[in-house]
Amino acid sequence: MNVAAALVESAPPERRALLELARDGSRRDWTFGEVADRSARLAGALAGRGVGRGDVVMTLIGNRPDWVFAMLACWRLGAVALPGNEMLRAKDLRLRLDVARPKLVIADVRNRAELEAAGPEVDVLLVPDDALYDAAPAPAADLTPTDPAVIVFTSGTSGAPKGVVHGVRYLAGQHVQAEHWFGAREGELAWCTAASGWSKSARNVFVAPWLQGAAALLHDDRFDPAERLEILERERVDVLCMAPTEYRVMAKRTELRPLPLRTAVAAGEALNPEVLRTWRAAVGVDVRDGYGQTETGQTTSAPLGQPPRPGSMGCPLPGVRAWVDEGELVLDPATVPTFFLGYLGEPPRDLATPWRTGDRVHADDDGWLYFEGRADDVIISAGYRIGPFEVESALVSHDAVAEAAVVAAPDEERGSIVRAVVVLRDGFAPGADLARALQDHVKAETAPYKYPRVIEFADDLPKTASGKIRRALLRGES
Repeated sequence: MNVAAALVESAPPERRALLELARDGSRRDWTFGEVADRSARLAGALAGRGVGRGDVVMTLIGNRPDWVFAMLACWRLGAVALPGNEMLRAKDLRLRLDVARPKLVIADVRNRAELEAAGPEVDVLLVPDDALYDAAPAPAADLTPTDPAVIVFTSGTSGAPKGVVHGVRYLAGQHVQAEHWFGAREGELAWCTAASGWSKSARNVFVAPWLQGAAALLHDDRFDPAERLEILERERVDVLCMAPTEYRVMAKRTELRPLPLRTAVAAGEALNPEVLRTWRAAVGVDVRDGYGQTETGQTTSAPLGQPPRPGSMGCPLPGVRAWVDEGELVLDPATVPTFFLGYLGEPPRDLATPWRTGDRVHADDDGWLYFEGRADDVIISAGYRIGPFEVESALVSHDAVAEAAVVAAPDEERGSIVRAVVVLRDGFAPGADLARALQDHVKAETAPYKYPRVIEFADDLPKTASGKIRRALLRGES
């Protein structure tokens, strides 16, 4: 069986598969028939360059159809797709080239200089190039669930990024989250804004919508809050999937208004309750949070048809067995249909061994889970255990705060104290009076012992390319 081929060839060929919004302002609909033909012909071109089953193909393309065709072409041949983000610099690319050793690289011409600086010693195809789609279609390989299909590198919040290898079962396993979390319906338009190269994009930009019979929107441009709001309204997007950071920025920097959205989901980091309430009041739709890791895929969701609980990442998806052990979320890999095969260069993972996520959570009486922070991010101050997310949520609920990150700072008496680094909204100026006001605000919003005894102001926060805050850098770690 070939999951990728079946995904596009089983759909009515005249049905819309993609809505392309290009950087030059052009707009184009792509049907499933066109997608099936293009991806099969690109697979033929790759085969003509010597790419075969098990070979790694690295992509460095933005959110545009060529990226989708390339991913599908790899899976059709049984090759392993290694999507890269366009924000990667030469050093990042060199690391991936050295670790994954791709047979070929497909890159957007606009990324040519950075790729050349990385010194790839492999064949490189540049897109756009219509000649790539002149080849004869390649036959679809018959694959097994454990044949490797995707490599996604971790964010590298601590240590060097590691290559996470997913099998064909990862693609087939998306049915669960597509139905119970993403929630698109036949004939709808879904927009997952994640940039190509990250875990969420590999599963939710087009795979999850297509599994539900929906079309996928591709917007090949950088995040602009006002423009995003305008696109949602103009294109009448039904399902929206964004990172919590994007929801926060839009809530702070745009005049949110009612939209034709039917549902919205978030994943990548915990969603602040204040932001959830803002979207509910202004847009008229709940944002349903969920949780997953690069290694596991999506594993929890605020269930469809139930109002989300502020601050909760929902419950385990149907069939997924999860529990809390000494404050850490643990999963049974055998019940996670999208669990990874293993890390590049390491032995395969054992599905019989519980997966310790390294994320601290707690559960309410109904089994809804609440994220507290990474195990190594939890702050212990005077015997109290303080999760940074709760303090950050309290800070961003203040009118002056656009973003905040909380880490531990050493203290002789308490062992550690809470230190906050704050990015202010336009119109507010840093100062001692504002710092005291923010401290009082946190004391009023959550348990007083959690308030930040140190507040620093910054123009921005250090983040990974996928938008996650790099707290290790704020702690002064490399």
